[in-house]
Amino acid sequence: MKRVVVLVLMLGLILAGCGGLLPKGDSSNSTQDDNGKNKEGKTEIKFWSFWGSDPRKATINKIIDDYNKSQDKVVVKYTYLPWGDIWTKNLAAVAAGNPADVVINDINSTALRGLKNQAEDITDLAQKDNLEGQFSKELWQASQHEGKVYGIPFNTDTRILFYNKDAFKEAGLDPNKPPETWEELEKYATMLDKKKGDTYERIGFYPLFGVGPDIWLMNKKHQNYIDDEGKVTLNTQENINTMNWLKKWQDKYGTDVLQKYQAKFDSQQGNPFFDGSVAMIVKDQSFATQLDDFAKDIDYGVVELPAATQGEEQTSWGGGFVAEVPKGSKHKEEAYDFIKYLTNEQNQKLWAEETFDLVANEKAAEAAGKNLTGNKQQAYQTAVDNMKQTILTPVPVDAPEYFNLVNPQLDNIMQGKKSPEEGLEKAQKDVEKLVEQNRK
Repeated sequence: MKRVVVLVLMLGLILAGCGGLLPKGDSSNSTQDDNGKNKEGKTEIKFWSFWGSDPRKATINKIIDDYNKSQDKVVVKYTYLPWGDIWTKNLAAVAAGNPADVVINDINSTALRGLKNQAEDITDLAQKDNLEGQFSKELWQASQHEGKVYGIPFNTDTRILFYNKDAFKEAGLDPNKPPETWEELEKYATMLDKKKGDTYERIGFYPLFGVGPDIWLMNKKHQNYIDDEGKVTLNTQENINTMNWLKKWQDKYGTDVLQKYQAKFDSQQGNPFFDGSVAMIVKDQSFATQLDDFAKDIDYGVVELPAATQGEEQTSWGGGFVAEVPKGSKHKEEAYDFIKYLTNEQNQKLWAEETFDLVANEKAAEAAGKNLTGNKQQAYQTAVDNMKQTILTPVPVDAPEYFNLVNPQLDNIMQGKKSPEEGLEKAQKDVEKLVEQNRK
């Protein structure tokens, strides 16, 4: 999962005491008077994001330009900050009392920023415009803390299964009938495996190519490790069974083979799915753009993740980003107005079509999915449909760093250093202790 964002945020709490580390060229250094107005009498809104490459840069600049022309009271000034820098600099600016007015931030840590008084409460403004109805329940809830809104969802993602239709045909499988359960996933993978002597020329499927164990743990139990009340559910029989299932896959192929394949994945253009040496893989919908860039000739299909058992609802995981007003902004209402514009149906649809991001506005996502063509249309529409079964994992305010306790134990299990029972019991106790300490 993309939990590196949260690590950056934790480090940012330390760096925040170092003062206002504003980016070079930030609009706060220029044309505003003491009331935040420029020489034309317009209020300047400072907007920070990490969108610096095409097509995102071109698209956000178009939206900003359209907004600036749509009214004569506010002008938005855009600053690009590199991924990894933006969150620490945002926290430092908040601590220094000189924040941006709008910033794009991680959705799963929104509640944590609300708790720590790092984002403005925009509940009344959002309720007045009835923004809640524009987004899925999962995305809207992830943008809150204790019922108060601290950000408006901008985009999201979800994990889905990509499969090579030509490989299916070669193995005698119907390319229009992908696996629906974990049992079928194993059966299909065995049929798709291709060996020459002791060497794998093609691996049918390995569940930890593209995602971590947590995706499969949540697929099985349909919930995060920690609920809203602080109850920890790590050491369960369902999770033990899932870790044993993952270990069985690893034992089948062997660590040497899997490490060689993983090295190819890490090289991007050498991705084994691109050359057909892996037949199925779990990725988010944006993988379709990589296939367009590096493997145009692959005939692939896209489907939701198989469910653990027949008749059981499958579950996927997603992340995403919100547009929020950092605490201390001197132009909260004007900043919110721009956020409302940024997340309306028209601009969200434009963003989706230009960038292939899965946008948070549900009507815009549906419309964008219908306007795409070919395999990309299938991938995007599958992602849109899959949001109904996609959960988010907002950082628990009682245990914001819980993954530092869980992930090493999952690694220990996969490396054979601990049994699933031992590793999950240790993780359970450690996280319970963390929740108890933080609640005190």
